[in-house]
Amino acid sequence: MYLQAILDTLPDKPGCYLMKNAQGRIIYVGKAVNLRARVRSYFHASAHEHPKSQKLVSEIADIEWIVVGSELEALILEMNLIKRHRPHYNVRLKDDKRFPYIKVHWADPFPRVTVTRQMVMDGSRYFGPYTSVWAVHQTLDLLRKIFPYLTCNREITGKDARACLYYDIKLCSAPCIGAISQEDYRQVIDDLCQFLDGRTESVVQRLNQAMTAAAEELQYEKAATIRDQLQAIDRVVERQKVISSEQTDSDVIAMARADGEACVQVFFIRSGKLIGREYFVLEGTEEEADQEVLAEFVKQFYAQAAFVPGTVLLPEELAEARIIGQWLKERKSGQKVEITVPHQDISRELVEMATENAVETLNALRTRWEADKNRQTVALTEIQEALDLPEPPNRIECYDISTTQGMASVGSMVVFEQGTPHKKLYRRFNIKSVLGQDDFASLEEVLNRRFRRWKAAQETEESLGKKPDPAFAVLPDLLLVDGGKGQLSRAVAVLESYHLLDRIPAAGLAENEEELFIPGQHESVYLQRRSQGLYLLQRIRDEAHRFAITAHRKRRSQQGLASRLDGIPGIGPARRKALLNTFGSIEGILDAPAEKIAEIKCITLELAQNIKLQLE
Repeated sequence: MYLQAILDTLPDKPGCYLMKNAQGRIIYVGKAVNLRARVRSYFHASAHEHPKSQKLVSEIADIEWIVVGSELEALILEMNLIKRHRPHYNVRLKDDKRFPYIKVHWADPFPRVTVTRQMVMDGSRYFGPYTSVWAVHQTLDLLRKIFPYLTCNREITGKDARACLYYDIKLCSAPCIGAISQEDYRQVIDDLCQFLDGRTESVVQRLNQAMTAAAEELQYEKAATIRDQLQAIDRVVERQKVISSEQTDSDVIAMARADGEACVQVFFIRSGKLIGREYFVLEGTEEEADQEVLAEFVKQFYAQAAFVPGTVLLPEELAEARIIGQWLKERKSGQKVEITVPHQDISRELVEMATENAVETLNALRTRWEADKNRQTVALTEIQEALDLPEPPNRIECYDISTTQGMASVGSMVVFEQGTPHKKLYRRFNIKSVLGQDDFASLEEVLNRRFRRWKAAQETEESLGKKPDPAFAVLPDLLLVDGGKGQLSRAVAVLESYHLLDRIPAAGLAENEEELFIPGQHESVYLQRRSQGLYLLQRIRDEAHRFAITAHRKRRSQQGLASRLDGIPGIGPARRKALLNTFGSIEGILDAPAEKIAEIKCITLELAQNIKLQLE
């Protein structure tokens, strides 16, 4: 009756709809030219012919909608909502928040080149997204030999006494000592950008002219350097396949699917040359038509792509091609973007080649996934046998403490499920009750807080029916601590206090000999040095250690920043907290302009300028 009342009041207007389950979680986001007609169609008998639609409808407990002014606005809103909520039943890019970009800090007087995972409208130039950080760094390592760019954060005055080592090994142009002028350095970075865009002809032509001029002026060393630069460019360019004599920019997109998995391959053609390719894996594609999967990929990919080409080549027509093309035109600053299915020989061959690559990539990924799954199964079985557990530990929690002489102590909790990290369930604990350096007592505090929250979660769910924090609501199948008998004894004491020792097996992994300590067992247990079980335990222990150290460094940095801020007139607890939350470090405040600091509530421009002055 509740859903029927919603269906009866749906408007006949364009907009987006959000379907929620009984826990209030958004499980599907869609758009419609007519909200009333589209949403009601899910509850028609014909919609239940597909198992995925039937399952979706069975979970719907509530529906919200947002009315917009046009179909284009609905498309943009839908993309933003899917990216924000990542609903289970939507087709979505896997790990799309993790894609790296090459960032050229073009707004700086002497631009640096870095790797980032977020595009910000700050005047920088971006290239990507890429699917592999390793590949990005490999690309930059190569480009740096051709176009030696800055990586340091020093202020460039051209008057430094000496350059760093990178200048000596020809990986930096050293504007810091005036070895290159600002104009010439920016030309080097512009050449790098042109190269990343696949536009090498103008770069090569300019360098040839510069080499000839240097030779005529008897600057043979400079001419030789440019010659080496040109040869390096030639070695890269000769690997780029010439597709067309026309200087066109296009992306070729194709897809492969198998057993509920989908892999999309993208070929990047710039100025008629194939300059690179990337593959992307999609989730939530089960029982979706190829057209729908391709359409969702195109929308989500170009929503975060640094460049939109003039032509997008696809293996089949999209029902939403018109509205997607309209949106891409806006993204390309009013320039037309053609979405087309090619029928000419060369273009069609490109789509077929991309499809073949997508098939091969998906097969390779599936083989790797299966191998990983088998390794994890073997590892968990080995751990089960070593610790004499009744069954393989599906959920393993590991705890570690990080501190520096008892200051800013932090405890970490990492969770692995079925042998893989579940990072959404990781938790940090700022140590509150322990004075000085006492790792044993700190570990005891962390475990007490963890199981106190488990107990509270059970009571909350029973009395109020609320969904508790999943990090604490479920007990682990194995509790692992980083350390030996001392740490393990504290863990056992906590488990006993909560009457959980019979329900939760515990173990300590000591780093020196990689030996496992088990409660009530005098002799330690050793797993074979090259066993999958030991590799998994080491990985879990190292992840807990990394997570704890990261949190400790952040807390220590904030404490140091807080102490320095306390000495600035006009900075009290509230303003100090606001500065910490906004910038996180002294470097963050120093890098920010005074106007940005003054955007914080209760901080005037005059105070912001004084803060920077005092910290400097």
